Amino acid sequence: MPRAKRLDVPGLPHHLWVRGNDRRAIFFSDADRLRFLECLGEARAKRQCEIHAFVLMTNHVHVLATPRVEGGMSRMMQDVGRKYVRYVNDCHDRTGGLYEGRFKSSLVESSRYFLTCMRYIELNPVRAGMVDHVARHPWSSFGQNVTGEPTGLITPHPEYLALGSDPQSRGDAYHRLFDEAIDPVHLDAIRQSMQQGCALGGHEFVRAVESMLGRPAAFMPQGRPERSG
Repeated sequence: MPRAKRLDVPGLPHHLWVRGNDRRAIFFSDADRLRFLECLGEARAKRQCEIHAFVLMTNHVHVLATPRVEGGMSRMMQDVGRKYVRYVNDCHDRTGGLYEGRFKSSLVESSRYFLTCMRYIELNPVRAGMVDHVARHPWSSFGQNVTGEPTGLITPHPEYLALGSDPQSRGDAYHRLFDEAIDPVHLDAIRQSMQQGCALGGHEFVRAVESMLGRPAAFMPQGRPERSG
């Protein structure tokens, strides 16, 4: 059976996720993590994508990004995959693939889920028990986003900029978002949307995406989702 075509809408945020083959590690040192971020930064600029949030775990990666051209998101991830896998194989004396198939993605309704997706991504190390506070994991976008004026790899999204009129107020407001846990219903919705590659949002948003693309984009409940971080 041919695999479903990915939902790809320039100008809308996409939640991307890639995991190691058989859930094995894809990072073996801090140098590996630095190289991955270098590859992501190069590909982001080349393929006209904006990165809003990310986290590097041991065996998977989450990215929240907005492509500005059709196909930009897929080409960005393909570029990263080619360069990073070649680097890992060369540095760690290994061969073959590194990832568990192609990356997964879901469209995100900005007004309803964007900031929740940012928190979901940056809180991964806390949910995994790696750290007791989001700020203690150095390999995520939290450190940049909490400043209120992100730099480097991160491009602020309008939903993020609306948190405050200046960097100090934005940073404080963003930090306060982490005082409360994410609603379990929202957690399940985010995970299911990634697994199914569907649109994450309200009915009107999903209908608009379906009308734009001419194919289904709705979330189909299938019981408890597979944990994806």
